Amino acid sequence: MNNIDTSVGDWSVQQLQLAVQAACVALWRWNVDDNSFYMDRRGFDLWGLQWSTKLEFEQLSAHIHPADRDRVRAAFVATRSVSGPYEIDFRIMLGDAIRWISARGQGADEGIVDRTMFGVFLDVTGRKQAEEGHELLAGEMSHRVKNLLAIASSLTALTAQSCHSVEEMTKDLMRRLSALGRAHDLVRPLPASQGNAALLGDLITVLLAPYDDLGAFSDRIRVAVPRMGVGEQTANILAMVIHELATNSAKHGALSSQEGALAITGAIQDEQLIITWAETGGPVVSEQPTMSGFGSQMLVRILEAELAGSITYDWQPTGLVATVSVRTSSLPN
Repeated sequence: MNNIDTSVGDWSVQQLQLAVQAACVALWRWNVDDNSFYMDRRGFDLWGLQWSTKLEFEQLSAHIHPADRDRVRAAFVATRSVSGPYEIDFRIMLGDAIRWISARGQGADEGIVDRTMFGVFLDVTGRKQAEEGHELLAGEMSHRVKNLLAIASSLTALTAQSCHSVEEMTKDLMRRLSALGRAHDLVRPLPASQGNAALLGDLITVLLAPYDDLGAFSDRIRVAVPRMGVGEQTANILAMVIHELATNSAKHGALSSQEGALAITGAIQDEQLIITWAETGGPVVSEQPTMSGFGSQMLVRILEAELAGSITYDWQPTGLVATVSVRTSSLPN
């Protein structure tokens, strides 16, 4: 039978307890013979359980997220045969809330005392949420870069069709790409020193400037919306909506054609800002697209979650008519 030291170097048991408390670590032990599980009070708080002197391992696993439960059980069983330290991250259910837990210990019965294994639980919810946020941001940035490249290719092709010399094409293309860069800046949050509001008409006009320069396709885009300010959050979301609609139009709609035109109008109705995006003169719409791509799904989620809004698509033979609805009370945000 192994013995447990009551001190480690110059550290007393009381000092170790204070260190564990300061690190917000929950302690656990598991008897591998009778499957009984013990935790300190921090562990019960972490799992959202009432204090008890003893738990069965299965009782604890019942609170693990169903999608993670089998994986966690298999991982804990594997710790009996795999030597060295281990770390298992999983979700637990606290009513409707989800919390991420990291279980850490030693495998292959290392450090086992009286048939009991020891380890800790850590609340890693913040880290996991940050990782998910980074993954979402990476996906959004990848999607946005692809869109920008597609737009740049489309603008290059359109510019080549309307120019008669390399010099003219270079000048026009640089102007369009510069406008595209200014539009892209509006999609990301502005520094605090630049304020937190923009005029709705200015926002839309700048975003669409790359498609309506002073060249062959001048004045094919018309913007007529109420003169009203929108806050930083709303401006960024509306910018993404306009950016996505313009991208699709430049690829497949009115903005991909020399004869294409776009009219954007707005009105306030029943405490809702209604923005209508109407395309004409583009390729003939023979069938309704599914709009199931990443960008389209992103627009729906963002509008619903952030602005209590919506977007609908009406595919007319002459082109797309999209209607964006946003709650007016959310505009100053």
